[in-house]
Amino acid sequence: MIKRRHLLKQVLSLSLGIAVIVAASLPASAGKFAGEPKDFIADLGDRAIRTLADTSVGDSSRRMQFRELFLDGFDVRSLSRYAIGRYWRKASRAQRDEYLRLFTDFIVNTYAARFGQYSGEKLVVTGERSVKGKDTIVHSDIIRPDGAPVRVDWRVRKRDDEFKVVDIIVEGVSMAITQREEFSSVIRHHGGEVDGLIQELKSKTE
Repeated sequence: MIKRRHLLKQVLSLSLGIAVIVAASLPASAGKFAGEPKDFIADLGDRAIRTLADTSVGDSSRRMQFRELFLDGFDVRSLSRYAIGRYWRKASRAQRDEYLRLFTDFIVNTYAARFGQYSGEKLVVTGERSVKGKDTIVHSDIIRPDGAPVRVDWRVRKRDDEFKVVDIIVEGVSMAITQREEFSSVIRHHGGEVDGLIQELKSKTE
């Protein structure tokens, strides 16, 4: 079980890197992709892998690129609200603003630190299917040089003619749900207080 969780974290890191690190190499209007969601993800993957494979890019530069694309390519507000669940309604405006800032820093720090684990993996898009509302699930495989392919699904949402990633599902495990469970556990540990999560995030990002 521990080995499986480690594998999922590694693949999730690569998947986030593929989707997120590309932002710096895309024009400002990249979200307004003319093709289908599967083409959007395939294009992100191709560009990201070229960046991940570029050994001349330093850690600080990768972190900056990651942050820029995370803010541009992901629906950060929806992700952060979902991650905190019902506690969002209980939080004050000041708490929400601070939590949103820390949530972004936490994601960037957590996954940017794992980019060095890239070792020749490739993203192959295998199809897509529509789900409720404006969402599309894009199916893909991460092809690893030294292991079996890992299935990765991307939940893509179209809003105002822009595509945004709202979840990544690795071998059936949702990043959004996993993050929500972890954050809820932290808040419960602190007596149901959002400030408890805020302090925990501060300790991991500052």
